[in-house]
Amino acid sequence: MKLINDQSFNESFSYFDKEIVVEIIDIFLNEYEERLSTIKKSIDELDFQNLKFHAHSLKGVVANFSAPKVQDIAKQLENKGTDSINENLHEDFQELDKLVRTMVDEISVLRENYV
Repeated sequence: MKLINDQSFNESFSYFDKEIVVEIIDIFLNEYEERLSTIKKSIDELDFQNLKFHAHSLKGVVANFSAPKVQDIAKQLENKGTDSINENLHEDFQELDKLVRTMVDEISVLRENYV
């Protein structure tokens, strides 16, 4: 199952210099572990305000890469943070973690087209 829509990704970044695209990808690749860790910590501590903020932030970043399924699970966690719902948070996080890691693999391949 492919998470990133290559056509949408390429269209989104078609107006950027290749170096900028690589820089944007590299920033994500360097930050995603910390982003996931922060979301997990928010869930473990039932810190709904931070969960909402960090899930929203990740959702926005993921939107740049045309990965709607990842966006959807981040949005789901954001909504649970907004509504202080602790139902299935760990399961949702496990799904998000799995999807982001798959997305990272796909982004790494796409990055090669811009180097």
